Amino acid sequence: MRAAIIKAVNDVDVMTVEDPVPGPRDVVVEVAACGICGTDLHILEGEFAPSLPIIPGHEFTGIVVARGSGVHEIALGARVAVDPSLYCFECHYCRIGHNNLCERWNAIGVSVPGGAAQFAVAPVGNCVLLPEHIGLEDAALIEPLSCAIRGYDVLTSQLGAHVLIYGSGTMGLMMLQLAKRTGAASVDVLDINPERLTTAAALGCSSTAASADELDRPRGWELVIDATGAGAAIQDGLSRVAPGGTFLQFGVASYDTRVTIEPYRIYNKEITITGSMAVLHSFERAAELFAAGVLDPDVFISDRLPLDEYAEALARFKRGEGRKIQIRP
Repeated sequence: MRAAIIKAVNDVDVMTVEDPVPGPRDVVVEVAACGICGTDLHILEGEFAPSLPIIPGHEFTGIVVARGSGVHEIALGARVAVDPSLYCFECHYCRIGHNNLCERWNAIGVSVPGGAAQFAVAPVGNCVLLPEHIGLEDAALIEPLSCAIRGYDVLTSQLGAHVLIYGSGTMGLMMLQLAKRTGAASVDVLDINPERLTTAAALGCSSTAASADELDRPRGWELVIDATGAGAAIQDGLSRVAPGGTFLQFGVASYDTRVTIEPYRIYNKEITITGSMAVLHSFERAAELFAAGVLDPDVFISDRLPLDEYAEALARFKRGEGRKIQIRP
């Protein structure tokens, strides 16, 4: 089969490799679409993956074309979205229900071969059946949506909250859509890319700006979400949280990113700072919401490229172009 391979730091190529073989409780998925994510860029730049080379791609859907000897619950030809999370189910955090903090955490496309290929292997328990009325390629948006749902899971729901989101890429836009569904009084979106802000405005945010200084909310926002992972945005966002409010670190920052906090302000204004890591009990709910039309794929997916252009897809993502960029093998 053909597959994209990150061979070494900043070295990616598309090559012919052996077809994958399923284990007893695995299936082989013929990949229909695979999304590009910030994690893929981190892997290319030498973070996250325990070893290289690796076939990346953790946002993918496809058709089951082979099954292991112990798989009976999913038929050949089934249309599936794949949850990439691989937990040990044995460590302390798995035993107390925090599987996404697994001490032996792995993920398809991060630490084992992923979906940036013609075929990928996945445990049958990680596959969610898709209804016929949704586009198979479009449904690769389910994985990032499941991360966004996890983000809202860690928050204390409050009707009528004013929300500020840093970043209007795919994840920022998903957080916007979910904020509207969870009863936000207003949702303001910041980005230094005016083209992306146009999309946020089209999706019905309250206002857009390049800086929070342009917005009129002197008391701050009850919920501030960073969907960029950029140190400057995080630093600014921490200062915009209203008394009694919450800052959610949702964007994936580089390991070496550092910001300064004000402990007295956190104490005195009862500010909560929290994070959201990947997926936890949210993948099937994301599939349900996607099937119900919570996202318009034509708005969220801006680029659909062939597998041989994987390096170009990463380059476009790094340049901040478009919204969700997909590879369609």
